[in-house]
Amino acid sequence: MHVAAETSEATIFWGDIAPSQHVAQFYADDTMLLDTLTGFVGGGLTAGESAIVIATPEHFRALKQRLQSANVDLTRAMFEDRYIALEADVALTSFMVDDWPDEQLFSSFVTGLLHRASAHNRRVRVFGEMVAVLWARGLEAATVRLEDLWNQFCKDDSFSLFCAYPKAGFTEDSSRSLDAICIAHSTVFHGRVI
Repeated sequence: MHVAAETSEATIFWGDIAPSQHVAQFYADDTMLLDTLTGFVGGGLTAGESAIVIATPEHFRALKQRLQSANVDLTRAMFEDRYIALEADVALTSFMVDDWPDEQLFSSFVTGLLHRASAHNRRVRVFGEMVAVLWARGLEAATVRLEDLWNQFCKDDSFSLFCAYPKAGFTEDSSRSLDAICIAHSTVFHGRVI
């Protein structure tokens, strides 16, 4: 795992990320996250790749405005199944059983999304906030398990995965789980990703 400090030191060119890379960002405010997310999703769509975005409604609205301001044709991308958007809370209901990610249900959920997004041999980028939602609910073990399930898919399928967590959700008591989350990612950024 590579850990970068503030992003003035961290330069990542989303187009050059290996297809199986799993990146996490710990952000202090929504602007940091949205700057990174706009580059990740917008860069992929502009390059003809697909983007699956599983986010909170607030982040969807802000991302949509930013992408439209950057002249990214979201309507066309949605029509071509190159932009697949799901609300994190709704997506979680597809595979969570008794506050725990069910491996078979999760596999079916992700396989279906990847099948749609990778049509015509397109590269796929996935952004997910489901882990942050679980963490905010106090389901630390379930969060770590979901990160592990994503890692299995990253190894077996060719897509880039970007997760994000608000820094405000972490305390001293959660340091062991935080360590497990960091280990689950190939790169971790604290701040804005360029």
